[in-house]
This record gives sequence, C-alpha cells and structure tokens, in this order.
Amino acid sequence: MKGNQSSTTEFLLLGFSSHPEQQFLLFFVFLTMYTIILLGNLTIIFIIRMDSRLHTPMYFFLSLLACVDICFTSTTMPKLLVDQLSQKKAISFVVCITQLFFFHSFGNMDSFMLGIMGFDRYMAIGHPLHYKCVMRKKFCVCLVLLALVVATLHSLMYCFLVSRLHFCGSYEIHHYFCDIPPLLKLSCSGTTAIDLLLLTEGSVIVVTPLLCILISYCRITLVILKIKSSDGRKKAFSTCFSHLTSTVLFYGPGLFTYISPSSVYSFDKDIGISLMYSMVTSMLNPFVYSIRNNDVKEAFRKARDSTPCHQ
Repeated sequence: MKGNQSSTTEFLLLGFSSHPEQQFLLFFVFLTMYTIILLGNLTIIFIIRMDSRLHTPMYFFLSLLACVDICFTSTTMPKLLVDQLSQKKAISFVVCITQLFFFHSFGNMDSFMLGIMGFDRYMAIGHPLHYKCVMRKKFCVCLVLLALVVATLHSLMYCFLVSRLHFCGSYEIHHYFCDIPPLLKLSCSGTTAIDLLLLTEGSVIVVTPLLCILISYCRITLVILKIKSSDGRKKAFSTCFSHLTSTVLFYGPGLFTYISPSSVYSFDKDIGISLMYSMVTSMLNPFVYSIRNNDVKEAFRKARDSTPCHQ
C-alpha cells in the first residue's frame, strides 16, 4: 500500500454539473442566493448597529450570528461561483485545507452562537429580574470569545489530521468544496481514527450547544406554561420562534452529515444536505429573525424613513 501512496498538490472539485448550459444556470442561482445572504445579513447588522433600542444582548448575538453567516458562506460560495464558469474546477491542496479550516471554524461558531442565544432566551424569560445583571456586556463577549477559541482549535485539529492523509489514484472530490467526509472517502490511508474522532469529539462539539438549546427550551416551556394569560404565553413564545426555526434548519442537516461514518458517504445524498446548512439557512436567517420580530421591523422602517430618498 505504501508504494501506491503519493502526495497531491491539487484536487478536482466535481461540483454539480459539467454541462455548460446547466453550469451557467447554476451560476445565476447561486449568485442570487449569495447576494441575498450578503444583503440580508448586512441589513440585520446595520439595523442593529444604528438603532440604540436594539443594543441588548439578544440583538448583539443576532448581529454576530449574521456576521458569522456571511463568513460561513463566503468560505465556499466565491469558489463555487468561479467553478460554475470554468471547465477545470481545480483547487490546490493548501487552499483545500484552508477552506476546510474556515468552513468548520465558522460552521462551529454558527452552532455555538445558536447555543448562546438559547441560553440568552432562557435567562430573559426564566429569570427576567436577574437578566441584566447576568447578561452583562463583558460576560457576553467572554462567551463569544470562548466559542471562537474552541471552534478554532477544533478546526485546527481536523485540518492537521486531514493534511497528514495520503491520497492516491483519483484526486476528484465528489463535492463542491473541501469537506471532511469526501476527503476521507478519497484517502487511501486508514481513516478509522478520524472517524472515531468525528463520532466522539466532533459529536461533543456539535451536540453540546444543541443540548444547551434543548435544556433551555425545556425550562422556558415550564416557565411559559405558568403564565396565566394567553397573550403573555403567546408573546413569550414568539420571542423564541425565530431561534427555534434557525436551530432546526442548521442542526438537522449538519448532524446527519458529520455523525455518519465516511464509509456511507454519498455525494448524491449529501449534496442537498450540504446546501441546506451551508447556504439556505444563512439565506433564510435574516427573514426568520425579521418577519415575526416587531422590534426589527420598526427599526427597519425607521432606518428606511431616515434615508435621503424618503425625506
């Protein structure tokens, strides 16, 4: 086996299609999605920054989630758009590992931000009298920095392990970006250790924020059920609806992809799942957090009316 092993300096991303007509159509579809992601999330960040009424922990975390969503999709979308207009969809080994690092760093930050936001909602609904005392700016910043450190170290570890794999035979990656499952499928080295790590450490990193969300909402539900007025219960639940929607959109596909062992990886099966958590969720988040949020809608109207063209 060692005689057949070789190092590679370049991979080929098979992407979605090799037909020029389909590639051209897909280019405009993905360009539209990426534009919506950028405009939607930048609008959320701008509105929160400009309206002093939204300078609270809840909207601080929401603005950071919007920023992470932009960075998350930007690790794959520019390369994907370029590939839709080219025949040879090559990516160097160094760029591939770099893309892998940033994709998982920002992906894990997305996960941690959802977990932190779940805790924030629990404190706001379950302990409203202690909310301002606990969720101080310094504490909020420390939570985000801790999440950033953990996400970075997690990604560095996997990038180091993947970079030491040997690849032989075909260098075609059955995906539209460099990710762990297709790279493990391509490797001619033993991947048992990384598979076990994905199922243990990887599961802990992904599931811990999810458990935080589930525990928070179990306790939130108990608090809401104690509210006597139906309007009060409805108002309390409405503040959680957007966060719950984002959680389902993000965690459902992500858990399915990374907890599955590399031996059962299938591009045809996982391509739609990857699109869901890496693009669609980031595209829908601005709408999810604004359509049912009166504070955001009011801030948007205020910002719109203050522009020169509306004066």
